[in-house]
Amino acid sequence: MSETEQSVPPGHVLRYNFKERITHWVAAGSYLYLLFTGLAFWSPWLFWLVAVFGGGQISRMLHPFVGLVFAASVVVMYAMWAAHMHVDENDKRWFQSVNYYVQNEDEKMPPAGRYNAGQKSLFWGFVVCMVLLLLSGFVLWFTEYIPWSLRYLRYVAVLVHASSALLTIGLFLLHIYMGVFAERGALDSMVHGDVPLTFVKRYHPGWYKELTGQPASPKK
Repeated sequence: MSETEQSVPPGHVLRYNFKERITHWVAAGSYLYLLFTGLAFWSPWLFWLVAVFGGGQISRMLHPFVGLVFAASVVVMYAMWAAHMHVDENDKRWFQSVNYYVQNEDEKMPPAGRYNAGQKSLFWGFVVCMVLLLLSGFVLWFTEYIPWSLRYLRYVAVLVHASSALLTIGLFLLHIYMGVFAERGALDSMVHGDVPLTFVKRYHPGWYKELTGQPASPKK
């Protein structure tokens, strides 16, 4: 992506354009709605959550429609980012060194490109879970149209929907950790779009080399 898509300050590079940022926040907002209302439907102990969203009946009515919004936003993100998310040999080395990432020892990590292996895994995790949630959600949404002979689909859908939702909670927490704590400045890039070259040099030295033609070793 070029800097001509958006004006950026000197010493910065555009990381996410406006369309990418809007799509991300639509996905985030719809996911949080689905998360809280879904937890309320899943457990009576958490049913109080729906009071924030207008009560149980309104939440039950809106939940599947907001699910369609979430699914559509993930499809758009797939179209925008899938080409950047292929796993290569460098990503395999990244996984082998993930303990250094957790300890924030960037200088010991393999040089990540625009996205590191962890970010790629989160992307594919959300894409797969979205598909599972969408398919199982349709079964639960239109369960009255399923013939009695295929009633097992309802049971499978309940299991798949709940399991996929719980998996997304883990992915969501990892996403928060990586975007706020592991790469400080990543969250700001999803708000303003640009990041300093010092950020790129430290956290994504492979991408830094692509941008500048100069090798980089992440430093503390």
